[in-house]
Amino acid sequence: MSTKVGRLILDEVEDVSARDLGEKGDVFKYGRPNKIMNDYSEEATYRSIEDSLNRLKTDHIDIAWVHDIAQDFYGDEWLSMFEQARRGAFKALDRMRDEGVIKAWGLGVNRVEPIELLLDLDGPRPDGFLLAGRYTLLDHDRSLQRVMPKVAERGLGIVVGGPYSSGALVGGPNFEYAPATPEILSKVARIKAIADSHGISMKAAGLQFALANPAVAAVIPGASRPGRIAEDSAALAEIVPVDFWRALRSEGLVNPAAPLPIAD
Repeated sequence: MSTKVGRLILDEVEDVSARDLGEKGDVFKYGRPNKIMNDYSEEATYRSIEDSLNRLKTDHIDIAWVHDIAQDFYGDEWLSMFEQARRGAFKALDRMRDEGVIKAWGLGVNRVEPIELLLDLDGPRPDGFLLAGRYTLLDHDRSLQRVMPKVAERGLGIVVGGPYSSGALVGGPNFEYAPATPEILSKVARIKAIADSHGISMKAAGLQFALANPAVAAVIPGASRPGRIAEDSAALAEIVPVDFWRALRSEGLVNPAAPLPIAD
């Protein structure tokens, strides 16, 4: 059971269409009208966890993620928001973990740079990271080179969010919450042609690719309806031929350094 800190949901309401939430603003255009206050201070972090405990009717939480301190939500201001979290949220979460209120904490982000920055700091003791969209069949080069090795060396873990790249990998029109580019659609088509030739689903390819990396502790596919959960479960159990992965590698569709679920 996990929750996030960094955004406080207030009783006060506002005009949702007037919100400026960076390049991901459209994600929230149908959200609730409650006013959102971005605050990564120590006090706000305690309040956020307390609110979550009350809503969930529990006295502890397994994982708390520090939410979206990255370029896609804050643009050029993201480093100042990160600094606020360094002085506030990180310390509060370290303390709450020591007290047993939470079992673990880390960053929940869509970019690799905040993870790199936190791993280079002395002091905070994160347990892992929720990284969305950056370790998928369609986009994994940067995280593979700059994040995965450090996480593995520290004995930490990555939870991969968005393994289907906002749906593009499994036939949807969007990549990164926006219409997919011709380049992305071309890459999807090439992967699907190989998948079809081996009789496997794109969901199986996406999930099993992400989980093959030893730094990955879990994957979050997301589900818009209950039937999707059954599909994802079946995809995890699907037998994917070794030749499929070799074909992706020989066609240059995966980074040569990417771990694959094959013995060689």
